[in-house]
Parts: sequence; C-alpha cells; structure tokens
Amino acid sequence: MDILLVDDSRTMRMIVQRTIRQAGYRGLTVGEAENGVQAMEKLLTERPMLILSDWNMPEMSGIDFLIRLRADHNDVPFGFITSETSKGIRELAMRSGATFLISKPFTPEDVQNALIPVLGRC
Repeated sequence: MDILLVDDSRTMRMIVQRTIRQAGYRGLTVGEAENGVQAMEKLLTERPMLILSDWNMPEMSGIDFLIRLRADHNDVPFGFITSETSKGIRELAMRSGATFLISKPFTPEDVQNALIPVLGRC
C-alpha cells in the first residue's frame, strides 16, 4: 500500500482516490480505513508512504489519530483533507505533525501540489 486513506465516508474515499489519479498518481495503491482505530490496525501490517485523513470521524478523529501516530514515533507523512479550515485547526494540525492540510472542496491541482513534496512528481 502506497497511501492509506482514512475517511468515514465511502463516497469521499472514492472522490479522493479519483482525484489522486486525476492529479497524475495512477500507479499508487490506496488502502482504506473508516476511522483512526481502523487505520491504526492497518498500520500494524502496512507501511504506507503517505496517510491522507479526514478530521471528523467516529471512534477516533483524524487529529487524535495523528497525535497517537506521532506518540508512537511513526513519522510517515500525514495530510488532512477536510472541511475544517479555520486558522486554529490548521495550526493544530501542523503543530501535531501534519505535513499538509487540503481544504474541501479541492481540485486535482490542490492534491498534486500537496503530494509532490511527499511523493515526487508523478
């Protein structure tokens, strides 16, 4: 798995995957989880190059997932794709170890601009 995509909405996971392909990253494998708890379980056996997560999810939110990940000394690049766009949310994300935050709605160019520093050009 190259990217772990964490979002409680199946529809949003499909949209993000399509947008990743539209941004030019067609050869990447994408694993999915519905929340931070499922994502932590997947990380027991998988080592993705990038995690993309929503902020608001049941059981374990995206920010709680990120904080737990960093507490476990896992430094995998981590990006949020979220409708939470306030300055305070953005600052909390970065202070907690996020690599980037993409605001919804987003374009393939937004995704590409966020992924290039992490994954290189497609």
